[in-house]
Amino acid sequence: MRIARFSAGDDPRYAAVEGDPGAEVLAVLDGDPLYRPVQLTGERVPQADVRLLAPIIPRSKVIGIGRNYAEHAAELGNEVPAEPLVFLKPNTSVIGPGDGIVYPPPTSDLNYEGELAVIIGRICRHVPKERAAEVIFGYTCANDVTARDLQKRDGQWARAKGYDTFCPLGPWIETDLDFSDLALTTTVGGEVRQSGRTSQMINDVPSLIAYVSTFMTLLPGDVLLTGTPAGVGPMQVGDEVSVTIEGLGTLTNRVIRHD
Repeated sequence: MRIARFSAGDDPRYAAVEGDPGAEVLAVLDGDPLYRPVQLTGERVPQADVRLLAPIIPRSKVIGIGRNYAEHAAELGNEVPAEPLVFLKPNTSVIGPGDGIVYPPPTSDLNYEGELAVIIGRICRHVPKERAAEVIFGYTCANDVTARDLQKRDGQWARAKGYDTFCPLGPWIETDLDFSDLALTTTVGGEVRQSGRTSQMINDVPSLIAYVSTFMTLLPGDVLLTGTPAGVGPMQVGDEVSVTIEGLGTLTNRVIRHD
């Protein structure tokens, strides 16, 4: 099932996404599907008539994994970490499809990083790899926006990856997906910049959940970013950046100037 979060000029609501690409219809749900069983209200609205929002706003945290594709680590001159390299992004960095990625004045090297994102569905700690599927609510596309020069300058990544608008998510959550070998593509202005597969991850999704849950409790709605393939690079004001994942859809955002 694909689950979207949307607004029609009122408070955000959730819906199951139905229909063919380009002609999707939203079957409105009663309440938040993370916290109650999926139940349809009977209301149906064309997707074209509403605004899609970030499919989830984490109540707690966004967990990032650095250098989880060997070719990406190599392109930046880094070694592959012996263990998953974990960082956090604040939930205030999350935006949805079509929202603007703000280019902040302190950076002159703003980069895209297309990624598969995992949405946690239940409170959990010390999750064995073989039971990771039990704690996953679904999957979505992500762009782990990074101020590369600030990342190098600061030595730690909170500022470089934590600005408001630096975590686009969307267009919806897919609850039933085989994540093991999906094509992932990032385009800038329609030109392909990243082209990889999730099978190239050094640490797969169950391994990441098992590792992270050894030292922090995962909560419903937490987002786990699983790393980016090779091909990262700069974005400029006015660029339209799209992250497409096979079986999921396309997340598109435009880079805008800081007011």
